[in-house]
This record gives sequence, C-alpha cells and structure tokens, in this order.
Amino acid sequence: MDYIRLGKTNLLISRIAFGAMRLSESSVDENAAVLVRKAYEAGINLYDTSSKYPLSEKLLGDALYDIRNNVILATTTSAKNWSELTENIENSLMTLHTDSVDLYQFEAENFLPLPNQEDRIYETLVELKKKGKIKHFGIVTTDFELAKKAIESDLYETLQFPFSVVNSDYASDLIKMCEEHDVGFIAMQPLGGGLLENIPIAYGFLNQYESVVPIWGVKSLEELNQILYFREHPPVIDETFQKDVEKIRSFFN
Repeated sequence: MDYIRLGKTNLLISRIAFGAMRLSESSVDENAAVLVRKAYEAGINLYDTSSKYPLSEKLLGDALYDIRNNVILATTTSAKNWSELTENIENSLMTLHTDSVDLYQFEAENFLPLPNQEDRIYETLVELKKKGKIKHFGIVTTDFELAKKAIESDLYETLQFPFSVVNSDYASDLIKMCEEHDVGFIAMQPLGGGLLENIPIAYGFLNQYESVVPIWGVKSLEELNQILYFREHPPVIDETFQKDVEKIRSFFN
C-alpha cells in the first residue's frame, strides 16, 4: 500500500480510504468487522464515517476498537451552531469508542464557518482541537464556490469534494488550489455517486492524481476485493483507456 501526506495535517494516508457510511448495509456473512479488518490487513488506514449514520459509526467503532491507535478515524458534522456541534462530537466520540477523532469534517452546503460569526462553529472547532477531542478539521461540500472559499481562507486543513471521471473538469481546479494551499484533498463519490459501475476506469482515472485520496464506499467483500486488486494491479493508462474515459465523460456531460 502506498501512503501520501494529507496536506498540512501531515497525516500519512493510504491511497485507498475506506468509506464506512454503508457498513450498516453489509450482510450477516459479510459483517462490518470482517470488511474493516480485511481493509486494515491490506494497509488501509483512513476510515471515514458520518454522524448522519450513527449505526455505521457504531459498527466502525466496534470493528476498530482494539486497533484504534493504528488507524486514522474521520467523521463529520452538519451542526448549525456551537452548541449542536459540541453535542455532535460528544455523541460521535461515544459511538466510535474513542477519546478523539483524527479528522473532524464540517458538512458545508449553505455556509462556511468563519471566525467571529454568530454560530461560533469555527471557534468551537479550534477549541475542540486544543482540548484534543479532534486532531484536525476540514470541510465536506459539493458546492464549488464554497469549496474555493474554504481553500482560500487557509482556515481548514482538508477538503472532501466529489471527484470522479464524471465531474473531473471543475474539480481538478480545486485539486490544484489545494496543492497550492497545502490542503489535503479527499475525493468523495469516486463512482460518480452511483453513476459508474466500471471500477477499473474509475480507479485508474483517480490514481493519476497523486495528491488525491479517494473515499471508496464499501458494503461487501466483493467491492473491497475489486478495489484492493486494482491497488496491486493499476489499470494501464494508454490510448484505449483515455478513449474510454472520454466516452464516459461525454455521456454524462
């Protein structure tokens, strides 16, 4: 497994990250613990979940309990003010069975928390970091302009944004900005939010971007095994591959 530095967090992250939001969909035979432990044994060290999915948070926390110090744990909040944010982090810490979250991400769709706002969200994030309840914090958004604003503010350490062969044009501009501002870029929806089924194309395309860490949502061993296979056997980026990419982009755009 290859590892890269996640921007100014200085965290060394596996080039494959485990999206745990779908863990509650795993079958009895392919339970969450089996999936998470297989990913861990393969070298995956970033596990991403969300407070919107408390059952998935709990399943992930249960699966990582005895190896918590060996992994990087990320979750999100969509709190509307400092009080709700404080409640969210306490609930997440309890559900995940941990004293701290390595990366706490604010889901920003309608506004970007900044210093000296009435909601006091940004100040609370800073205070939680000082207390050690979170080690780093970043932004999750699907809004391009809000993402740009977050990067340019230099207040956030990471950006999680949709990036795949389907929406590569404008997202690639954000990747360049993140590199310039030393902000870690985490790619959500690497399969275009379910639009793509061709994992080799999706994986090969994202693998070209050395500073990008894709979050692969996993709910079955079959999905995990495919992703791990292409980590060891990356698709060849040749003329045929590029033509296939262009066909997909033309179809969806």
